[in-house]
Amino acid sequence: MAGKKDRERQLARERLARQQARRTQQAHKVRVRAITTGAVCVVAALAVGGYFLFGTGGGKSAAATPSTSPSATASASATSSAAAVSEPAHSCTYAKSGTAARTVKLPSARPDYKATYQTTIVTNRGTIVIDLANSKATCTVNSFVSLAKQSYFSNSKCHRLTTSGIYVLQCGDPTGTGEGGPGYAFGNENLTGAKYTAGTVAMANTGAANSNGSQFFLVYKNSSLPASYTPFGTIVQGLPVIQAIAKAGSNNSNGTGDGAPKESVVIKSVIIKQT
Repeated sequence: MAGKKDRERQLARERLARQQARRTQQAHKVRVRAITTGAVCVVAALAVGGYFLFGTGGGKSAAATPSTSPSATASASATSSAAAVSEPAHSCTYAKSGTAARTVKLPSARPDYKATYQTTIVTNRGTIVIDLANSKATCTVNSFVSLAKQSYFSNSKCHRLTTSGIYVLQCGDPTGTGEGGPGYAFGNENLTGAKYTAGTVAMANTGAANSNGSQFFLVYKNSSLPASYTPFGTIVQGLPVIQAIAKAGSNNSNGTGDGAPKESVVIKSVIIKQT
């Protein structure tokens, strides 16, 4: 009898061991699936972020491709490397690139690097006031001021709104397609330690070097983005205007939380104040 009971206990221990092994294996599989799913979500989120933030100098917009960052279209033909220039820059290089959405003159190669600029963007949804960072992104501000003074932005739509992953309203393309630019391109500036907190105004680009053009984005909620987009201003009035636009949502034409604003946003004029 004793031998039979010992055998039964041994068999019970073996069954328990097998059950525990199966549970451990199943738990491992669940963790692997969770990790894999999380990685896919992160990659997707980064892709979306990269697609929206790209800007344009002219040509086919990066926003037309299935990636996600502030994107626009600009040929990387500009030869300047503003990131390597000591700010404020005393000279700027703007290289012709693509076809201009509206005919404009190239910005001056000699910026007024001592000036202080503030811009007021008047839209059909409200007014946004921005302090421009001329001492930190001189060539970018020089270009923006030049375009504004030539009425390049007047009566143009902000073509893209993202409400998931990154939180930005993208403007600066008179065609309203995300593919328009000023007919020239230039390099990045002010990237060291760049953060894209609510109120930041930064340039969109194609992801290629020296591909800034006219498209820019307004950050209405803290966003995690790589330091790849030139910050050139800070919103000092009107942030609630953009937040109200975001609350209405996008048409999701580029995917969930990414597309044209449901409430059409038209820039009526961009006014520059210099001191």
